[in-house]
Amino acid sequence: VLLVLVICVLCCCVKCCWKGKKKKKKSPHQKISLKGINGTTTTALVGECKRTLASLELWTSLTGCVGVKEAAELKVMDSTGTSDPYVKVYILPNKSKTFETKVFRKTLNPVFNEQFKYRVMRVCVCSTLVMQVYDFNRFSKHDVIGELRLELSSVDWNHVIEEWRDLSEPSKYEQENLGDICFSLRYVPTASKLTVVILEAKNLKKMDDGGSSDPYVKVQLILDKKKWKKKKTSVKKETLNPYFNESFTFEVSFDQIQRVQLVISVWDHDKMSRNNAIGKIFLGCDASGNQLRHWADMLSTPRRPVAQWHTLLSAEQVDSTLALKRTLRIPFTNMTF
Repeated sequence: VLLVLVICVLCCCVKCCWKGKKKKKKSPHQKISLKGINGTTTTALVGECKRTLASLELWTSLTGCVGVKEAAELKVMDSTGTSDPYVKVYILPNKSKTFETKVFRKTLNPVFNEQFKYRVMRVCVCSTLVMQVYDFNRFSKHDVIGELRLELSSVDWNHVIEEWRDLSEPSKYEQENLGDICFSLRYVPTASKLTVVILEAKNLKKMDDGGSSDPYVKVQLILDKKKWKKKKTSVKKETLNPYFNESFTFEVSFDQIQRVQLVISVWDHDKMSRNNAIGKIFLGCDASGNQLRHWADMLSTPRRPVAQWHTLLSAEQVDSTLALKRTLRIPFTNMTF
């Protein structure tokens, strides 16, 4: 009888312990409490935050030099758990010159260490320095990760500024979406042939009263800051997402390809009035950012077409950057001076 009693007591103890272990198991749908988590890093809130903390280090001086030093803990933009960040730098309200850093592949903590010079006067009370961090995508629109804004009127020009600041959501009030264009480039050095294929455009700015546009594309070559050669596509009626797939070939020697600028501009055709420019971009050895990368990829892979999407810029911005030399053509002759 005593033996049976001992066995019963042991069975009860084992059963109680088994129930206790089951209670400690968490349901797969149970939410984890964050009350006990302390710390200032974003890693403590992984899976719960919609935005990660990001910082930029910058400095300005009396010479108007802006430095993009590095970024940290950027937001994940790619499915691989990383991003391909680069930074755009410009000054409002004129936005006459936009610089871009190099793209850093698959990192959330890029170190840029790049400097850009601006003609910033001491009295620029209304000017704002803008740094926007983008995620690079070759075949789709580049996504904005965040931005930093600094009112230049608050800058103490007697000292160099070097500090970390958090990125904020990008401001949209001054950013006009002009659209994107996709085209391919191919250069054959032995034949001195540059081939530009205008593939398509999307999300173009509405230019007509009916909420649409009649877009066409101009392809122009600039040599030594002078207009050289140009061609254009057909007009696509009433669309903001035209498909062209039109090819243009130019004869450009290897010496000229080092000095030439390729200008791609999208225009709205109008029968009754002057055609209006929707947006422009230019590529060449003097370009920067994505445009320079596309040009460099073309030169590094001769005889092979390289396609890429580009975001259109305002015609005023591109024209001021190119600063073309003015030429005077004498009527009824081929003479210019």
